[in-house]
Amino acid sequence: MSNPWEEIRLDDYENHMSLGSVAQLQAMNKIMKDQFGDYPVTSAMVLGVAGGNGLEHVRTDKYDKVYGVDINCDYLKAAVERYPNLKGILKCIKADMINEADKLPGADLVIANLLIEYIGYDAFKKVISRVSPEYVSCVIQINTDEASWVSDSPYLHAFDRLDEVHHQMSREDLTSAMDEIGYTLISEDLISLPNGKALQRTDFKKRI
Repeated sequence: MSNPWEEIRLDDYENHMSLGSVAQLQAMNKIMKDQFGDYPVTSAMVLGVAGGNGLEHVRTDKYDKVYGVDINCDYLKAAVERYPNLKGILKCIKADMINEADKLPGADLVIANLLIEYIGYDAFKKVISRVSPEYVSCVIQINTDEASWVSDSPYLHAFDRLDEVHHQMSREDLTSAMDEIGYTLISEDLISLPNGKALQRTDFKKRI
């Protein structure tokens, strides 16, 4: 059976995420500006890049290579088309991160925003171990109501199958999982959303 993310239209995803009652697309964009700017790196990998929200913050005088990874070919095509200024820097890779971690190259920084929820801690650890970045910056969603982890919207039914792949996240479990593969928590931030949910950013550094 196909992964649900291969069937969700980018318009439905982005329209849902940008609704005033959800506001995750806007919040994620601001977070990614900091993620791309915070560390002394020249290569980055964005896991679950979707249509490329946030890639406008890639400084071409800083980054030699940025990898955008996603399971949906249409998302990757949109990301490339939206950022012609990143030609030669942005390389998009279609990969099922649960089963195809070996397709991924190395990078100095991994950005994984609202991605770990859909592959689970074990698969994420395999991806990080493969890419072996110096820094990892993650965002997970903190839910006040576990029964409705997808916010209500006119696009809600586009996400009906996501229950098949969704994993409940916690800051503590993520920190423990990263510690197991040699990464130490170095910073964290909690960003409130208008619908009572929150985005938890946690950043890690590889131990020497």
